[in-house]
Amino acid sequence: MKETKRNYVICIRAEESADIEVRKVYEVLPDDSAAKRGYLRVVDESGEDYLYPKECFATVHLPEDAVRALTSATRANTGTQPTAHRTRRG
Repeated sequence: MKETKRNYVICIRAEESADIEVRKVYEVLPDDSAAKRGYLRVVDESGEDYLYPKECFATVHLPEDAVRALTSATRANTGTQPTAHRTRRG
């Protein structure tokens, strides 16, 4: 099964929200209905997706290795997949 291309934005204005931070990168989920009304469905600091005004973000195009790193970090934070194993030095 082919994985859907992930889209990312960087926050340029946080308005009055405590769940997004300026200069941080966030994943955007597809939502045509929200887009028509001027909103983006963003996975915020809470780990949930919410609608935010599109003026708060700028689209970023990330290289594949950066997308893989963000995807791994997201899975690690949600507990869906371990991303690293700790080894002892002797």
